[in-house]
Amino acid sequence: MARVACIATVACLLAACTTPGLRIDTSHTSVVQASRVQFLILHYTVADFDLSLDILARQGRVSSHYLVREDPVEVYRLVDESRLARHAGVSEWRGVTSLNASSIGIEIVNPGFTDTPGGRVYAPYPEAQIDVVVELVRQIMARHDIRPEFVLGHADIAPGRKQDPGPMFPWKRLADEGLVPWPDAAQVAARLAHHAVQPLPDVAWFQQQLARVGYRVPRHGELDEATRDVISTFQMKYRPGDIRGEPDAETAALLDVVVTPGGMRVARTAAAH
Repeated sequence: MARVACIATVACLLAACTTPGLRIDTSHTSVVQASRVQFLILHYTVADFDLSLDILARQGRVSSHYLVREDPVEVYRLVDESRLARHAGVSEWRGVTSLNASSIGIEIVNPGFTDTPGGRVYAPYPEAQIDVVVELVRQIMARHDIRPEFVLGHADIAPGRKQDPGPMFPWKRLADEGLVPWPDAAQVAARLAHHAVQPLPDVAWFQQQLARVGYRVPRHGELDEATRDVISTFQMKYRPGDIRGEPDAETAALLDVVVTPGGMRVARTAAAH
């Protein structure tokens, strides 16, 4: 009897292997759902196109959803938007960590920077390349309903460790297109007039405001290298003419406005597209 039972069990297992796959009814869809993608992260490659493509598509260490070539300007999708790409690394924004799991990455072919005796020199972006990046950002945001304040640079989510897309990236162009929020100029001018005649806030104040913006920043009140890195990253985006990481009146004015309700404006042109 035991042998018969064993044979019967094997027969059942073999039959299960040939049973058609599980049928799933997809006729009902929940109204409570959204894209898993919350963030859009912009990078530069610090390499030419051929090397960038090799690194991102073939070497097997890092990847990105998109690669935007500079000459000729072309867009390459390397990872489907539904899948995870390894472009963010160790990262954090507003307390959310490991942003690979919740973001789409765009790598822009650009040599990055050159260190010279006169200081670090960043490479510009061709206008035609930026035109394509703007349209790509617009389409991705629409597909995943990404909030404008969650379109970020790699430096924002990893200050000090990363500098991209660098001070030459035209964030103001994206703001004018309604894709990212921007500090209201009138409010910045008013706050600058205030800070110009008042003692500069202490380092702890700068750290507190930068943390409110979303950066991971030390909170010990000392102007150490990590704090300078975060200040410099903030300046790269909103005041790229001086990115030394020094606390100053203009940076304080910008921080005041960025963290104030109503201080950040999104251009209405976003609704026109």
